[in-house]
Amino acid sequence: MHVHITKLADSAARQSKYIIGLMSGTSLDGLDIALCKISGHGRATKIKVLQFTTCDYPKEVKDKIRTVFAKPHVDLAYLTLLNGWLGRYHGQLVIQALTQWQVDSKDIDVIASHGQTIYHCPAHQHQYSEFGDGTLQIADADHIAVTTGITTLSDFRQKHIAAGGEGAPLAHYGDYYYFSSDSEHRILLNMGGIANLTWLPKGAKFNEVVCSDIGAGNTIMDAYMHRYCAQEYDKNAQFALQGRIHPGLLAQLMSEPFINRLGPKTTGPEVFNLAMLAKAQTRSGTCSLSHMDVMATLNAFSACVIAKYINNLVEDEPVTIYASGGGYHNPLLVKQIKEALNENFVFVSSTELGIDPDAKEAVLFAILANEALSGESDQVQAAAQGKPMVTMGKVSFPD
Repeated sequence: MHVHITKLADSAARQSKYIIGLMSGTSLDGLDIALCKISGHGRATKIKVLQFTTCDYPKEVKDKIRTVFAKPHVDLAYLTLLNGWLGRYHGQLVIQALTQWQVDSKDIDVIASHGQTIYHCPAHQHQYSEFGDGTLQIADADHIAVTTGITTLSDFRQKHIAAGGEGAPLAHYGDYYYFSSDSEHRILLNMGGIANLTWLPKGAKFNEVVCSDIGAGNTIMDAYMHRYCAQEYDKNAQFALQGRIHPGLLAQLMSEPFINRLGPKTTGPEVFNLAMLAKAQTRSGTCSLSHMDVMATLNAFSACVIAKYINNLVEDEPVTIYASGGGYHNPLLVKQIKEALNENFVFVSSTELGIDPDAKEAVLFAILANEALSGESDQVQAAAQGKPMVTMGKVSFPD
């Protein structure tokens, strides 16, 4: 047996594993790195986040990704080269984090890398009838593994699609394994570039869990700030708080067909982008709005979309919403969501469950890697349409 196979088998058999989860989302703000100690699997999963950091992308890295991000037409040579380059860059960031934490790379069982999504393309978003769902993440894991010397699992979304899902959201699995409760109805709300949630009725079985993208989180707001205000995002909602919500523009934004699609559903910046905003402004006659008014309206749009989905999902039961993602740091967005929710919801941070709001998605992929190593294969029988119970993650050895 090859030494790497033996080492991987030894890791799988250990009571506790040290797994690094990596996440770079559609906000393009940086790479989240979470060092997790994980024991058990499935509903018996136990996690301790030992270290966490976000390595902010410098402007030149963001610009490289934006060259191909969510664009239907790109330079194929550039994309091919960026795939490996970004993998090596992510590997270097992992090495820097381990050095800062004074952790030996030899003590890490595996890295779980989400990669950088550059195009998400479920069937309802494209016109190619001969194809189904598709998604593409770059930052090649072979380059991460060779750069760090650590076996790396990656490309989790492809198996989900191969087994009948849309490739997203994958929070369904980690949220069910780790955050399910027998005594409390819970919603795990992630407000990243795209907002998504997992509905966990108390005592629910896997097939009773609902996980879905909702719509715009921060993606349009961040894109607008980058293009028109020379800032990466609206820190503390400073622009939005100075503006006024325009009802006509808000109504046009809320008319986007995806918002009224039944879940579970997935989407991305391919739909929620500045082109969508420009069309809505033209239709509502609001092309001359100030930047503050546009940001106020976009902020309200995200809040309305999120609250509408949640209110329609659960009507009367008392539910606690545990929020995470960059949007949790937007005080106006949080305030507007709370105001729009029905009285049966309590809105708190995911820190109440022991997970940093910024770390949650990186931790999710560490959980998926743990399941790939130690999960029970007979759970495949629990599969349901659109949320297949499959082993996700391709293995890249360091040499």
